[in-house]
Amino acid sequence: MEVERIHDTTEIYFPKLGWKFFINPTAFKIGGFEIQWYGILITLGLIAALVYCFPRMKRFGLDSDRAVDAVIGGVLGGIVGARLYYVLFNLDDYAKGSAKETIKAIVNTREGGLAIYGGLIGATVIGLLICKLRKVKMLPMLDVTVLGFLIGQGIGRWGNFVNQEAFGSNTSSFLGMTGGKIQDTIYYNTTFLDGTMDSSVDYLKTVHPCFLYESLWCILGFFVLSWFSKRRKFDGQILLMYLSWYGLERFFVEGLRTDSLYFGKIRISQALSAVLFVVSVILLIILFSKYRRDPEAFELYVNTEESHKLIEEGRRKRMGLPVEDIYSASADEEDIIDDFDDEDFDDDFDDDDDIADKAEKTAEKIKDDAEEKVSEAADKAEEKLEIAEETVKEKAEAVKDTAKEKVSEAADKAEEKLEKAEKNVREKAEAVKDAAEEKAPEAADSIEDKYEELAEKVDTKLSGGSGKKSHNKKKRNRK
Repeated sequence: MEVERIHDTTEIYFPKLGWKFFINPTAFKIGGFEIQWYGILITLGLIAALVYCFPRMKRFGLDSDRAVDAVIGGVLGGIVGARLYYVLFNLDDYAKGSAKETIKAIVNTREGGLAIYGGLIGATVIGLLICKLRKVKMLPMLDVTVLGFLIGQGIGRWGNFVNQEAFGSNTSSFLGMTGGKIQDTIYYNTTFLDGTMDSSVDYLKTVHPCFLYESLWCILGFFVLSWFSKRRKFDGQILLMYLSWYGLERFFVEGLRTDSLYFGKIRISQALSAVLFVVSVILLIILFSKYRRDPEAFELYVNTEESHKLIEEGRRKRMGLPVEDIYSASADEEDIIDDFDDEDFDDDFDDDDDIADKAEKTAEKIKDDAEEKVSEAADKAEEKLEIAEETVKEKAEAVKDTAKEKVSEAADKAEEKLEKAEKNVREKAEAVKDAAEEKAPEAADSIEDKYEELAEKVDTKLSGGSGKKSHNKKKRNRK
């Protein structure tokens, strides 16, 4: 997209989005000293990385008190490395009339001139050197550090936005940007013979905001890797994922940029990105395949006895407590810890075959000890189970016998009560029968007397004669 010429070098414009900013690269001045936004943003990225990483050292099995020296050394090494890397491939721009002026130009980083890969190399070299001196495990340290790298890169890249640098070739994308300084840079580097930019780049057209692509990619990578760090399978996995993640993005974005550092006709950062991506992906595949075959050989450092002791030692030192009692482990435990001392770990980082054999033997020893303890625990559990079974059987038999006795007693008592009840019923029945037999004749005579009286009365009324005589006659007839 073609735009008008911008003469104000502080103006930054996104035509299709309608965004226009006016940003002076100098944030403020202290006396005659200028503080640049570039430096402020780099510092903010560094602080944010430290604030995130230090509280999470323990998650990776590291004591933050030991790691702080490596972090400080890594920061200083990163700044020096980033500057030297950039200067090394732009020597002509920093060669001045005198050594003093040359050194002054090299040291002045307030207006940019830092290379990310140089910073990564410098931070890694110095940081790992201090890790070795302070006995901090390298791979866990690198795993947590690269998460900080992503934060720092995501924030620090906006320093390129303020300085209007690290932009790409022309584009018609809706994200295309331009600015007064961008146009000046393109114009002077494509018009004059000593320019370093491809003449096909048009200063009156929008360019790729490469800083934005990388910033967003790094921030997204931070969230992805931070989430995955809780699920990592082996130390160094987050480091390799970072190298592949960043290497993939930088390979494509570097191809868009107009200010790449070259070695001959090769874009140095692009070539390095390709190598890092391919190597890291291959290593991830190999190591994950080995992990699936033998997970026990890839124990995370955070789960080791050594890590626990060092963290506890640091905690006790901070609280002013003695640390001697945490090293009262048994001889076997000490031997196992010694097999994983820092020198062996550092050598293993270089894939030393002897250390691999030692690690394998140690793993076998740990496995045998674990199997023996499991076997002992199983035997004890079986003994307790047998005792429990015998106790249950004895109690069950006792309950059964008690129940039988009580049932028998209840049956006997019920039978006695039944016999008594039957006897009482028979006696009462006999008494009732006898009483009935005694009273039956009397009742019959009484009824007969009443009948005779009634008959006499009836005969008297009917015949006028003697009712008794008639009744007696009837009585004789019945006999």
